[in-house]
Amino acid sequence: MSSVDTLRQRLAQVLDPELGASIVELGMVGEITIDPSGNARIEIALTTSGCPLRAQIERDVREASLAIDEVTSVELVMGVLDADAKTELMKKARAFAQARAPLTSIPYQTPVLMIASGKGGVGKSSITANLAVAIAQRGFRVGVLDADIWGFSLSRLLGIEGELQARGGKMQPIERPFGDGVVKLLSMGLLADEDQALLWRGLIVQKAVAQFIEDANWSDIDYLLIDTPPGTGDIAMTLARLLPQMGQILVTTPSRAAQRVAQRAADFARKSNIRVLGVVENMSGFLCSCGVRHALFGEGGGRELATQLMVPLLSEIELRPAIGEGGDRGEPAVLLEGPEGVFHQLAKRIVTDVAPPPGAIGCSARMLDALERSVRV
Repeated sequence: MSSVDTLRQRLAQVLDPELGASIVELGMVGEITIDPSGNARIEIALTTSGCPLRAQIERDVREASLAIDEVTSVELVMGVLDADAKTELMKKARAFAQARAPLTSIPYQTPVLMIASGKGGVGKSSITANLAVAIAQRGFRVGVLDADIWGFSLSRLLGIEGELQARGGKMQPIERPFGDGVVKLLSMGLLADEDQALLWRGLIVQKAVAQFIEDANWSDIDYLLIDTPPGTGDIAMTLARLLPQMGQILVTTPSRAAQRVAQRAADFARKSNIRVLGVVENMSGFLCSCGVRHALFGEGGGRELATQLMVPLLSEIELRPAIGEGGDRGEPAVLLEGPEGVFHQLAKRIVTDVAPPPGAIGCSARMLDALERSVRV
């Protein structure tokens, strides 16, 4: 191994103080040369020229370099990463953070579905509630986390109330049976009055969300649905760090404005190594009693978004008074649907295709089954 290779290997042990990942793995170390006199010239690229941790990085690099016998002095050439290199750095940093995600009671194989939107007012919480009940009615145990800390509403929408209890140091979600399954809810609505404003921000919000995940008993669920606040702020980033298995279902209305904003939520998901599983278009139209369908919020936004993201359009849900009325009563509209209803069809697609439950047959097993069938034929 050459002296340069030895030095690069040594620098791989230097961590970015903020990201906690190797500066070599993050792509911050450029060209390295060592001249015959032992002077090492090392190119280091920072995320920004005004990096407040620059001095610490320089110090750590010098100390690591001088630990190599062949190096007698160090010349650092400090630069800044270009846009492409910054994007790659953040991708690696997020992947590294997810690999170190704290242990939770949620089995890694349990599908975690982040119900997300770029903007508010698209009916994301109603979809979360009705989808959770529809999956439960198929015989599954569905955990629901109301991560919209400021705009919590799922306790009302699901008709679940009560006082949270702790056993073994873990919060116990409050349950309600639906058909052959059950929905288990954790929400600020179970801790705060419905009309109480929470003046929280930043680290307090992140801590609250982390506690709902790390300090709660989610050990016996088949699915976890998470209703998130609109946008790509602290809560979304906290969830991405804590739940590396999470996938995103993106909710939009047909309007182009909502579609554009939803694209940003999808961009955040992919940059955070979260899989975008599909798009749900809500408020797709209104069918009046005269039988005429009205496109109140435009048409085609959900389908166009799904095409742009190269993911399936999972459902188009019409605007129906029963959805709002059911939520107000704590009796989700899906309870009045037949098996061909829109929420049941969405649940069927989730369970059979998009995010099969734990223990579902895998791709390799499907191929083996197909091969056996073809041989038998």
